Amino acid sequence: MWDPIVVEQSATQPFTDYTRWRLLVNDGGRHTWHYLPTDEQLLNWPQNTVDKYWLGLDIGLPDLPPAKDAYEAARNGYKFYKNLQAHDGHWPGEYGGPMFLLPGLVIGSYVSGMGFKEEERLEMIRYLINRAHPEDGGWGIHVEGHSTVFGTGLNYAAIRILGLNADHPVCVKARATLHKLGGATAIPAWGKFWLSILNCYDWAGNNPVPPELWLLPDWVPCHPHRWWIHTRTVYVPMSYLYGVRYTIEENDLILSLRQELYPEDYHTINWPAQRNNVSKADLYAPHSGIFDALNVVLSSYEHWTIPPLRRAGVAKAYELIVREDENTEYQTLGPVSKMFNLIARAHAEGPESSAYKQHAIKRQDFMWIGAEGMMMCGTNGSQLWDTGFITQALVETGLADLEENKKGLIKALEWLDDAQIRENPKHYHSAYRHTTKGAWGFSTKEQGYTVSDCTGEGLKAVMYLQHDLDFTPKLVSERRMCDAIDVMLTLQNPNGGFASYELIRGPSWMEILNPAKVFGDIMTDYCYPECTTSVITSLAIFRKHYPKYRSKDIERTLKHAIEYLHNAQKPEGGWVGSRGICFTYATQFALESLSLVGETYETSASSRRACEFLLKKQRKDGGWGESYKSCEQSAWVEHENSQVVQTCWAVMSLMYARYPYPEPIEKGVQLVMSRQLPNGSWPQEAIEGVFNKTCAIAYPNFKFSSPIWILGKAHTYLAKLKGGS
Repeated sequence: MWDPIVVEQSATQPFTDYTRWRLLVNDGGRHTWHYLPTDEQLLNWPQNTVDKYWLGLDIGLPDLPPAKDAYEAARNGYKFYKNLQAHDGHWPGEYGGPMFLLPGLVIGSYVSGMGFKEEERLEMIRYLINRAHPEDGGWGIHVEGHSTVFGTGLNYAAIRILGLNADHPVCVKARATLHKLGGATAIPAWGKFWLSILNCYDWAGNNPVPPELWLLPDWVPCHPHRWWIHTRTVYVPMSYLYGVRYTIEENDLILSLRQELYPEDYHTINWPAQRNNVSKADLYAPHSGIFDALNVVLSSYEHWTIPPLRRAGVAKAYELIVREDENTEYQTLGPVSKMFNLIARAHAEGPESSAYKQHAIKRQDFMWIGAEGMMMCGTNGSQLWDTGFITQALVETGLADLEENKKGLIKALEWLDDAQIRENPKHYHSAYRHTTKGAWGFSTKEQGYTVSDCTGEGLKAVMYLQHDLDFTPKLVSERRMCDAIDVMLTLQNPNGGFASYELIRGPSWMEILNPAKVFGDIMTDYCYPECTTSVITSLAIFRKHYPKYRSKDIERTLKHAIEYLHNAQKPEGGWVGSRGICFTYATQFALESLSLVGETYETSASSRRACEFLLKKQRKDGGWGESYKSCEQSAWVEHENSQVVQTCWAVMSLMYARYPYPEPIEKGVQLVMSRQLPNGSWPQEAIEGVFNKTCAIAYPNFKFSSPIWILGKAHTYLAKLKGGS
């Protein structure tokens, strides 16, 4: 057990000395936060602007002269944002939002015997206090969501493990909300699983996760290797832990949590009856009747498992866990699989093993401290994504040509050069991986996963920096650019679209096997407009510079991708986004791609319909505002306020489509300029991203790259419109 921690009820002020926190950036973009306890350490490692900004401290940058036009506003924006570039050339940043990740970090560390520094525990507690629902004190699935059993049950357990007393007002209020929602018996599947590991929920209350599934022949249509990669990499360690029925031993805290998490007596609960008990507050994707029937069969099998078969299934799952760890240098694909893998490796090999120690090192990469405390991020960062967009923005706006910005852009190119993945995974076919040679991932090279749109945006950024500027070195060779093209050409699906990490492997009917209840469309991958458009854009730019390389393949791929894009357009004119929120995000990407193949407002009915769709959503103040609920419903849902980032995406869409009338663009530009702060930055207004339709994610760097991009472009675009050219 960890020592109790006493804190105030209010968490508005840090529980630690924020002047002692430092962000260490090394090894190709790794981010790890460190607390310096001694004055000598403070002298040897001064706090820099990047540290201060993300901690919410005063960074001491001066106010800038008010911008007279859009270009000056863009220039002021980058004068601020360039101070947040790390020494290695990329832009670090938070990637938070989901509220089910920090409990996994805490529970997984606790049951595997891996502790935290007291300062880390204090700021995790503070984050949970700050993120509790302001009215009922519970927690949701993400920071903008309503209280759910999933969020409240897991975060309550986490804050108690971290050391907060059950009588603390925060715990009392959250516990009351949890009980009002039905208690932890009504927690969804992943919550049931985490609490079972914590020995606060009986394994009999879980639907089966048999590791024997991994022994099926690969050709079976529903073999787990055909599942969407985020589902697959989570259920590999889940099947191992279920197969061995891993659980921590009882202690005083566990016994207390059994009383606190449930309104009824823990020992009177009929656990098998809870397998499909999920609170209405959590339910998004109900189980299918077929899946429930299958679980009846599998539950019967659990009473009569064949020991050699179970051992073989557990062994196969463990092999895949080890391969995932080694392929990603223990980063794993994401934070949920990260912590499940850690528990499995700790169980199999113990705390003295190399695997355990490597997991301890890389666990730090997911821990991010911000102004509200310490969270767990949705990946080990968004390094490539953020760096790719700001570098493209600087080139397209002409800001890259300013002498004051050249050094930083060379550093950014150096980072992009280093971030390209140059070989296939160590365990390629045996870990069911897609090719990675030539790709860029979402975060770092070390994490090592191909992502279709990240490869497209990474290559586009490199081509911009190396071909459109006359002062940059040619670091990424033509051959390596061709490698990126080769990767993207392997990712097109039969309908012409592109999914996220790999080809779609499973049939869409597999969604009837979705066990989660809180996430939609997770059993197989899907084609996404924004992934498809990033590839279209990159291929279209590449063939201008290298017209002879695989020209027929590129032409065929582009033609088929454009057909998909037309088919994916909603009747009212927009495209549904699955990474950002939502129609404004995807429509921006779509109209850029269409413009590169000659489809604009004047020449294309598709482009014209998209513009008219966006124009109908523009508000009287000139802005656009879209809620994350658009992603849940696949229909436009207005946000209560206009937002800078989504206004930027909408204005960018109009400019990509070469919309011929200046008024809507001018109004959008004026709103973005009006929200700019005196030092050149913009405030964080709302969450910008989404995951699995229901879980909102923050992309705080978007509030810099997006306005800088559109303001710089709008200055030239509007001048041309008014000049008649």
